Amino acid sequence: MTIQQYIQQQTQLFETSIKNTLQLLNEDCTIPFIARYRKEMTGNLDEVQIEEILKAKNYYEELEKRKASILSSIEEQQALTTELKSKIEAADTLTVLEDLYLPYKKKRKTKADQAREQGLEPLAKIIMAQNAQDLENVAKKYLRQVVKDSTEALAGARLIIAEWIAERTDIRDYIRYQFNNYINITASGIKSKIKDEKAQKFKDYFDWSESLKRIPSHRFLAIQRAEKEGVIRVKLEGDEDRILQHIQRKLIKSSGACAEQIELAIADSYKRLLKPSLSNEAIQQAKERADNSAIKVFAKNLMQLLLGAPLGEKRVLAIDPGFRTGCKLVCLDENGRLLHNETIFPHPPQKDQKTAIKKISTLSEAYKIDAIAIGNGTASRETEALVRKIRFKNEIQVFVVSEAGASVYSASSVAREEFPNYDATVRGSVSIGRRLQDPLAELVKIDAKAIGVGQYQHDVDQTQLKLALDRVVESCVNAVGVNINTASKSLLSYVSGIGEKLAENILEYRTQHGAFATRNEIKKVKRLGEKAFVQSAGFLRIKNAKNPLDDSSVHPERYALVEKMAKDDGTTVAESIGNKSLLEKINLEKYISAEVGLPTLKDIVAELKKPGLDIREKAKVFTFNQNIKTIDDLREGQLLPGIVNNITNFGCFVDVGIKESGLIHVSNLANEFVSDVNDYVHLHQQVIVKVLEVDVTRKRIQLQLHK
Repeated sequence: MTIQQYIQQQTQLFETSIKNTLQLLNEDCTIPFIARYRKEMTGNLDEVQIEEILKAKNYYEELEKRKASILSSIEEQQALTTELKSKIEAADTLTVLEDLYLPYKKKRKTKADQAREQGLEPLAKIIMAQNAQDLENVAKKYLRQVVKDSTEALAGARLIIAEWIAERTDIRDYIRYQFNNYINITASGIKSKIKDEKAQKFKDYFDWSESLKRIPSHRFLAIQRAEKEGVIRVKLEGDEDRILQHIQRKLIKSSGACAEQIELAIADSYKRLLKPSLSNEAIQQAKERADNSAIKVFAKNLMQLLLGAPLGEKRVLAIDPGFRTGCKLVCLDENGRLLHNETIFPHPPQKDQKTAIKKISTLSEAYKIDAIAIGNGTASRETEALVRKIRFKNEIQVFVVSEAGASVYSASSVAREEFPNYDATVRGSVSIGRRLQDPLAELVKIDAKAIGVGQYQHDVDQTQLKLALDRVVESCVNAVGVNINTASKSLLSYVSGIGEKLAENILEYRTQHGAFATRNEIKKVKRLGEKAFVQSAGFLRIKNAKNPLDDSSVHPERYALVEKMAKDDGTTVAESIGNKSLLEKINLEKYISAEVGLPTLKDIVAELKKPGLDIREKAKVFTFNQNIKTIDDLREGQLLPGIVNNITNFGCFVDVGIKESGLIHVSNLANEFVSDVNDYVHLHQQVIVKVLEVDVTRKRIQLQLHK
């Protein structure tokens, strides 16, 4: 099977689309670039479909590499037959491949190996043939110094038979099917641990049983974490009699002594070899499913967070609230540059509100502040209440901003590089303010796992999680576009074709030569060749450029086409930009060529109508219920404003202005079956919720989405 045939089988996409996409991927083109600027080649595939091709490609290459290794190993053993070679070459999964390799795999010396050394393999073959008339006497022929009687001889032969059974692919496949469809995962609390306070968060699993096939991702990962922490024991339970009877029917074709020995060998093989091996495999596959599900949730949440509404180029006063250590203030200009910082102490124990109010008011006027960003951590509600008391001379919007990950950023090498002369408290405050100005530009500097919008993110496969989250960041950065003259190294490094080293070179060029005036000037950056330019240019923006197309998503390779379209209409590019009536009259069919089709032409016209348009919404002011300050203030039946701050497969969490977030379980999102929480809410959405239940002891709040 060729790579194209394999990918087509896995994705059901058109052959030409796969062929051309593979070509582009092999040329090191990025997924955002392929999806945006090579639509004619791919048949208009989107980023998700291109990523499916890439995943299938990687799996196929891993499969082929493993096949070559296995064939080489078996050939060295001089055991490779034509039939076995054909089976290995036809294998389409790693599981099938490893089953075929199992009998030839180098492993530690087994009990069956010892029995073979004792000369008992011929006896095992006689038993399996099931035609011995007097098995007891036959077994005596195989007595040796280490095999004292027929009982020992038969026991050794059964060990060999048990291994044969465990290596049969048809039997392993049958048990896999049973485990995948009918087995339960059970959990029981460890008596010496269940009374510990830390164990109480897992008390739901002290006596638990559920279908392994149907267990939700979050529950499986919770059980695994509880087992890892030594709070519970976990095992798989199924209908063993059904499995044993199936194997017996498959192998036993007679009655008598041989059948009895085979039956004993089957029971031993299942208990000692098959069940442990395939149970681990089933758990591992369930873990992979749970990981994939959790990673998808995290990726969706991260995308929504990164594409959160920016305030834009406004001057911001950011406050990182605190009690004993005070509230750290920073003033930022329109581009997020630090202008001023100091600390105020409006809350206990100092409680100097008068000075604090005066200071905020003075700084707001002095630095022409447009908005105030308040971190949502400790003392957030008290600080918000204080700020709302102030009568500013000009209208100033007040926002509460998520602090998640700000402390991680403030202690990072990125933050130290940006602000070498300031401590972590100043850096954290700057991060809060910049998040309001542009969430995407600031959050890309933080390890995505630290942002806290996933479920059990520390329990899933970390390599797969990083790959998925990096793809999300790359997708978001390129979807929005980047101002090359103001972007940080972190933001630039996610631009298609750039990477960390070229991002450094761009910043170095900017420092030495000032702002880029044109997209063509980007080619002057050290080591940024034609290939990198083609990949990146369409995603990099030049504000106030001489050529207005430099501040659009129109790729430079299509500038001549746009100029021709304008000339044909008797106008200029600059005059046609934003002129919807003129643009809608263009006969796009006229400009179709071997390189450019309708998809690209439609993209160009759409961009010309609103060049450089930010796809994100604008930031909106939100106010919590000022009477709700702690969980003790909540009452069943209350209707409260809130902000969705995390989404999982089982529901979403909502910040109602107190330390604890409340849960809207999936069953309380709508009066209908909800298959995807994201169809009803999105991250940072402002909602009204109804309080259903408050458990003060366990700090749990149950909410309902109020329409």
